Amino acid sequence: FNPKIIIDDNCTIQQNIHLTCGSSIYIGKNTAIAANVTITDINHQYENISLPIENQPINVNSVYIGDDCKIYNNSVILPGTKLGKHCVIGANSVVNGSYQDYCVIVGIPAKIIKRYCFDSNKWKKTDSKGNFL
Repeated sequence: FNPKIIIDDNCTIQQNIHLTCGSSIYIGKNTAIAANVTITDINHQYENISLPIENQPINVNSVYIGDDCKIYNNSVILPGTKLGKHCVIGANSVVNGSYQDYCVIVGIPAKIIKRYCFDSNKWKKTDSKGNFL
């Protein structure tokens, strides 16, 4: 493994962040991370039941957090997650997948609940995939 953690300019990170990295984690400019957040690009395999989980190989999948994001308390960002620019992650969310720019993402599992609409210059409710209702 050749882990690389990049925290770009003007980020703020509160206490008790938990970062585990086997490949790469990028945190974009002006992103704010609240307390007790976990960000990881590592998953333990659970294939061999004769070995303890911690002794099994790991899979890695890079994490990308765009510029100007806000990640609220106790959230977990899982391997392979890609957040677009200016995304908000609600408190206690478990995030896995790719999300476009300007989304509010909440829940377990996390889903998009609203997105900024540039046609109306307003935040609008969406379905869980980010399509306007």
